[in-house]
Amino acid sequence: MTAPGNAMVWDRAQRGHYEVWYLTASHLASGAGFWVRLTLEAPYESAGEPYCEAWFACFDPNASTPAWGFHQRFPIGLLEAQRSPHRVRIGDHAEVTDKSFTAKLSAGGHEVSWDLSWLPAPEVHLHYPPALYGLSRIDTKVCSPNLNVPLRGTIRARGPATGGAQREWSFEGDPADQTHVWGRKHAHAWVWSHCNAFAGNRSAAWEGISARLKRGGLVLPTLTVVSLDLDGEKHHFTGLADTLLSRGRWQDGHYQARASGRSVKLEAEFTSRPEHLIATPYVDPDGEPSYCMNSCIADCTVTVWRRSPFVGRWREAARLTSRGGGHWEYGQRAPDPAVKARHEAYP
Repeated sequence: MTAPGNAMVWDRAQRGHYEVWYLTASHLASGAGFWVRLTLEAPYESAGEPYCEAWFACFDPNASTPAWGFHQRFPIGLLEAQRSPHRVRIGDHAEVTDKSFTAKLSAGGHEVSWDLSWLPAPEVHLHYPPALYGLSRIDTKVCSPNLNVPLRGTIRARGPATGGAQREWSFEGDPADQTHVWGRKHAHAWVWSHCNAFAGNRSAAWEGISARLKRGGLVLPTLTVVSLDLDGEKHHFTGLADTLLSRGRWQDGHYQARASGRSVKLEAEFTSRPEHLIATPYVDPDGEPSYCMNSCIADCTVTVWRRSPFVGRWREAARLTSRGGGHWEYGQRAPDPAVKARHEAYP
């Protein structure tokens, strides 16, 4: 049922388009986190020719190199896509379906492979109101066909970051998230946050986005949408009216978000040490660069407050915590000098 949410939007002719399928996962036994992606870029003619890439990043708080990653670029002619069953493939290098992600990459002394699968979620998680997905003027669109799924399979890595030794991580139902992003330009600045590895509650899932858009040289106020699935309830603050009351702010490896309704209020906090982040270079289809600082081993806390509708005091109803199981990133138009690790690029 969620396969349509992963269907490739690019028509192979359009210029000024980018598209991403990514998976993040927490390996509970070791405390490591992972971020893998399959991407395509179709720049405007003035900014270059289309291409596709496969990305890998590993975050291990117990390793001498806690954050490292690389991506390989391939000719767009290797990109294959089909809708039924859903499949996006870069030759023999990487493939995403509605229930699996496999890849085998080798560059810069790194050798990485993964063979991961999951049971597809029952529904697609929409980050925006449904009507917005049909509007062409929305710069970036995102949905999560598999927001909170148990992951099975194996990741293997060998290279400079592992000291030349073979590392292997086996997943036996560990929490994962698979998401699809597409559009014509990244936000001027943004934060994405996710956690489904809360201590004592494996079914809970947090998802939040804060973004600053730029129009005509003017940077607009931050817009924030958040959601929390908890104990069979869906607390989704993703409507247009919700953005007027929701708040998100970030600085120096620290993100806070807040959203409230008549009877439920959510507060979230994500924090990462600089060495647990990796800086990744992005480029918009128009050629403008941006920079994303990402971590998959962040600490996070989500607090749920309740009251009778519109009356009474707010009372804490639940507090969810995760030490090293949070996933988040902040993007901006200049790199963060505090983040030293770099996602390496190979042609």
